[in-house]
Amino acid sequence: MVEFEFTAEQRALREVARDVCTRWSPEAEVRRLMGTPEGFDRTVWRRLGADVGLLGLAVPEEHGGAGAGLVELALLAEETGRTLLGGPLLGTVALAVPALLAAGDDAVAAELLPGVLDGSTVLALAATDDRGTWAPAQPSVTTDGGTLTGGQAHVLDGAAADALLVLAAGEQGPALHLVDGGAPGLTREVQSGLDLTRRQARLRFDGVAARPVGSAGAAADAVATARRTAAVVLAAAAVGSAQRLLDSAVEHARTRLQFGRPIGSFQAIKHRCADMLVDVEHARSAAYHAAWAADEGTDDPALAADLATVVTTEAHLRVARGTVQVHGGTGFTWEHPTHLHYKRAVSDAALLGGRAAAAARLADAVLEPA
Repeated sequence: MVEFEFTAEQRALREVARDVCTRWSPEAEVRRLMGTPEGFDRTVWRRLGADVGLLGLAVPEEHGGAGAGLVELALLAEETGRTLLGGPLLGTVALAVPALLAAGDDAVAAELLPGVLDGSTVLALAATDDRGTWAPAQPSVTTDGGTLTGGQAHVLDGAAADALLVLAAGEQGPALHLVDGGAPGLTREVQSGLDLTRRQARLRFDGVAARPVGSAGAAADAVATARRTAAVVLAAAAVGSAQRLLDSAVEHARTRLQFGRPIGSFQAIKHRCADMLVDVEHARSAAYHAAWAADEGTDDPALAADLATVVTTEAHLRVARGTVQVHGGTGFTWEHPTHLHYKRAVSDAALLGGRAAAAARLADAVLEPA
């Protein structure tokens, strides 16, 4: 397969995703959901799963999914990023589901995936420590074989999750454990963050009953696989957000008059918009290259995912700043939508270990052998 040549089915998928995201996630609804406890509408999430069938795009057919790939999931993510659609796409679909599948526990997968795919179950992957460090070598949650004790921070969709896959340290090393969202001894607290459209939580386990998922030896690889998948999804969503910002800036430059002329006719604005376009296209290339690398093996998937993280986070931030500048005074106001995407860009740069960690892995992979 040649990269960046979308099939007719993939183009149709993008149209469907754009249609539902535009209709179900207008700006007014995004702002309303920012003030709710969960930050998303479960009815809309169930419609995405049961009615439209978008939540199982990258899940194999033997597990009830569509059997597509990461490219298709990236197309969906780009459209959700464009409209800031609320929902656990990153926490459930891109993180928890790949970890569950990679763990190789078919019994637990058969139990959880039907609800996840129809949108009735929110599953979260809790793979941080009590400071929010991603995939720590020594997890701050421990297990005695049947219960969990300890704490974790900055767990994506951790407060809204109906079930959790928890990385915990045991006698045989780190392992994944399944915890019911309403289990006695489990305390969940929403953490305040810059991006109110994507929720994170602090979890505390006080003798919480848990069931092992897969083998202890598979946990590290399962979490690493989930992080790579989520990094590509996060990158694609950043492309959608950056494109929305660019479109907003260009439209404003065309219609805002100064000295009787559109401000887009001034060289400084022209150059800024041109630079923003280059950033968006560069980010899009990096994100979809990572998706194709994972699906088709056109490149090292881990290397491509880290490259996508570095490129898209930097581009997203530059485009967000540029959009604020093009809009002038209105770009700084709460009423204008630019700040919603700006906060998403800043938040994205710190997720899944952050841009710095991805850059360090790139350096180790590319510079050390050289």
